[in-house]
Amino acid sequence: MEQDFDKLESFVRSEWFITALSVAAILAITALVSWFVTKFLRKLLQQDNSLLPSSSIFVNIARAAVWILGVCVMLATCFNVNVSAAIAALGVGGIAISLGFQDTISNLIGGLQVSLMKIIQPGDNIEVNGETGVVKDVTWRHTTIVNPQNETVIIPNSIIGKNALTKLPPTTLITIKFVVCSDGSDLDTVAAAIEAACDKAAGAVTRVTQKPKAIFTEVTGLGFSGKVTFKVASSSKAGEANDAAVRAIAPITRSSETRQSA
Repeated sequence: MEQDFDKLESFVRSEWFITALSVAAILAITALVSWFVTKFLRKLLQQDNSLLPSSSIFVNIARAAVWILGVCVMLATCFNVNVSAAIAALGVGGIAISLGFQDTISNLIGGLQVSLMKIIQPGDNIEVNGETGVVKDVTWRHTTIVNPQNETVIIPNSIIGKNALTKLPPTTLITIKFVVCSDGSDLDTVAAAIEAACDKAAGAVTRVTQKPKAIFTEVTGLGFSGKVTFKVASSSKAGEANDAAVRAIAPITRSSETRQSA
């Protein structure tokens, strides 16, 4: 029994066991700090008054920085590694490494540029390189958007930096163009009727957050061109609300003479 106790004591006091225990402790503390930093940043970035967009690229960079610092502390404490010398040695091979990860570095820098400058941020409706959709997230490598077909499209950040980007109106903003066929004497009445019809038809699909507003923009050979604009609460119901509104205003845009002859 005494021999077993001595063996156990010798095992516990062994250098490699103490080193392994130290490594586990440092990594556990690093993981805990990383979790707290991630949770804090996500909460901070989701605030309305945040100076930075709620893109995960900032969270990923902070998490990577915490783990790099933790590994450096572990190497210096447990294995007596001169971290400064190791970083200097890696700097010599940094050129070769950067060439190998050229696309990754380009995407990282591109993601930081579009995020820090707030060119795009989650919730924006954009069109880039022939793809249209709402920005879901900007990571260290790519930007994820959801297109009108509810498909997830992954676009490398470098593509966004090299191509023209168009910021489209929010998907909850609906604009319907129309042409009124009349002699022009009742345009105020027609505009009011179009607004009421849109409000009723779209309201039956989803909540209307901004009342319809109809304006006339041009006189053409076909009649008086105009558009009606309103906002809805649900972006997923925007297409259905648009269809309902178009169907509702279609009869209103035709004059009484045209309807009677149809």
